[in-house]
Formats: sequence, structure tokens, C-alpha cells
Amino acid sequence: MGIATELRGKRVINARGYSTKVGGSRPSAEVMEAMVEASTFFVRIEDLQASAGAVIAELTGAEAGYVTAGASAGLTLAAAAAIARLDPGRMNRLPQSDGMPNEIVLLRRHRNDYDHALRLAGARLVEVGFNDWTFAYEIEEAIGERTAAVFYLGSDEHANLSLADVVAIAHRHDVPVIVDGSMALPPAANLRRFFEIGADLVSFSGGKHIQGPQASGILAGRRDLITSVALQHQDMDVYPEMWPSRGLIADHVVVGPPHHGIGRGFKVGKEEACGLIAALRAYVRRDFAAEAARLGGYADEIASGLAGIRGLHARRVDGHLVPGAMGRPGPHVEVEVGPDAGLTAFELVNRLQAGDPIVCTWEGKAFEGQVRFYPDGLADGEASEVVVAARRACGA
Repeated sequence: MGIATELRGKRVINARGYSTKVGGSRPSAEVMEAMVEASTFFVRIEDLQASAGAVIAELTGAEAGYVTAGASAGLTLAAAAAIARLDPGRMNRLPQSDGMPNEIVLLRRHRNDYDHALRLAGARLVEVGFNDWTFAYEIEEAIGERTAAVFYLGSDEHANLSLADVVAIAHRHDVPVIVDGSMALPPAANLRRFFEIGADLVSFSGGKHIQGPQASGILAGRRDLITSVALQHQDMDVYPEMWPSRGLIADHVVVGPPHHGIGRGFKVGKEEACGLIAALRAYVRRDFAAEAARLGGYADEIASGLAGIRGLHARRVDGHLVPGAMGRPGPHVEVEVGPDAGLTAFELVNRLQAGDPIVCTWEGKAFEGQVRFYPDGLADGEASEVVVAARRACGA
């Protein structure tokens, strides 16, 4: 038994999709080889980030890119860049942002569990509109001299104001737009689409559908903002005379290096950076049609295996395939737990997680009596184990 098997406890079957709660994804051998190779050498992290950023820019179409410690870390760095820009004095003060533009405007429907990542940098969130409708003039009126950026949730395909609408409004006022793209992959087209629309900074998860290291992410966008990100993230235990980026002083971009910034706690190791780039290069070559066919087979097996259980109605759903849709457009299984099932949706989830192996599902709709099975993280043979565990949990 290896140390990883020893530490994990009971085996887990991942039927909730790529998720931090169950360890992200299964990085390929190509990704792991890149990480192992990186562990054998030393490198100046700013040089590695510059090289990685060039690859990210090429594959996303953005001006510049940066490897982060996950999508949430990317949002904090994006907010810090929008607030401080290229002012080292402001960088040194964050998250204390009084006296500087620190407001981030967002649609009320885009408030979510993760927007604390923006507030962590010192941002003050300004909500506009209602949960189901926002007028363009409400964003226009909310933008003022204290506005640092406008935020948009990239996985929301139902907002009445599109990203293009929001970008047009923000750019009229010379305000950047930050997009949370953590759940916007797939479709893979979104890797470039947000920048084609005009987003200024987009944060993607590296450890989910891209299948890179779990604690990795991508932040891409405007070159000046990515430069601010780098200055607030990298090791700044330097003197101006010996600073590798002292050319920024000579070029009058900054007056000098900042101290350790808001992103110091989000540092990325050389192994994660190299693994993420290996995964990203592989991502743009992947055969998503073949993947959808394989996952569809797993979904069919689960749906048919749960047929006939009293009180349960299982059906395969193929989801959305439109650009900008929620980042799970592939096939999955929705199970409605009826009143005559002998248990609630909550109890079904809990029984599956109490078994051996543990079966993890997506429980976001359990309060509505629905449990979802996403096959993205399943290996061959595990769909049948999901069926066995679910039938046992239902007493079938």
C-alpha cells in the first residue's frame, strides 16, 4: 500500500463530476510527467511564470496569462490588480483599500459563495438589479470614480444582460471587466470566447475539466493587469538595484518594487505551473466528442440500472451545448426522489456517502428532491458500482 492509498481512507467513487470536494480530476500521465520533471530543477519563478504566461496567452487569445493557485486565488489577484493597478504604494496597503477606487459592480444574481475572493483583496461589492432582471442603466449609474471593475459570472447563461452588454457599458467608462470562468469549461470554446467578447481578466480552474493539478488555475487578460498580478503575487524580498524586473523602473512603469503582496499566500510551485501548462496544451487537442460518447454510456448504464426502483425516476440529461452555458454540458443522470421512495433525497445522498466505497453525488438540488450523477470522474466499471450502491441505499 502506498502512502496515498493509506491516507485516503475508504475508496471514493466520484459521481459528482470534477470537484474540489473529491480531489478535482485525474491528471494524465503527461501532466504527472511534467510535474515530476519540474521537481528535478530550480528556476526563477518569475521566469517560469513568463514562459507559462506566453503559452496561456497563445491558447486563450489574451494579451497575457498567469498560473494561479486555483480559480478563487485568480479572482482575488484580479481584484487586487483592478484596485492597485501598477501603483506599488496601493499594493502595499491592500487589503486596506480606503481612499482608492475599490468598488466592484456586479449583477445581484451573480452574488455567489465564491465572491468573497473579490472582497479578500479589499474590494467593496456594489450589487445592481434584481435576481431575475438587471437594466443596463443600473450598471451605468453604479459606475463612478470609486469603481475598480465590473464582475461577471461566466457560467450564467440566463442573465438578461450578456457579457457583451456588460463589457460595452464598462468600457465606455474605461473600467475593466473581471469574469469568473471557474465553471465555464466545458465548452472548450469559452477558453477564448470571453476574450473575443472583450473581457479584461478571466479566471479559470486548472484542476477540473482541464485536468491539471488540483491547486492550479489560469488568470488571463490585459497585459498591464497581469503585470500587476505578478507584482502582487511573486516573492518581493528584493532591492531595486538587483530586482530582476528593474526594467519596469527604468521604463517608468512602476516607481519601485512593492513589498510582499496580497497574493503571497497563493504562491504556485514549479510543479503545479508545469503540470498546468501540460494539461492546457493537451486540453486544446482533446477529442470531446469521444469523451461525450463514453460518458453518455456511463449515464445510460446508471439511468437504466436505477429503473424500476419504487419512488425513483431516473433519466439521462445531455445538458446545454451553447457557448457560455454552465460548465457541465455533458450527459448526466437526474434522479427525482418521490414521496413513496421510502427515503428523502438528503437520505439517499447520506447513505451513498456512508457506504464502502463512498459514492459522491452532486447534491445541489437535493432540497428539491433531486440527486444528480455526473459521470465525468468515473472510470470503467464504476457506473455499475454506482448502481449497486444506489439500489442498496434504496433497499431495492
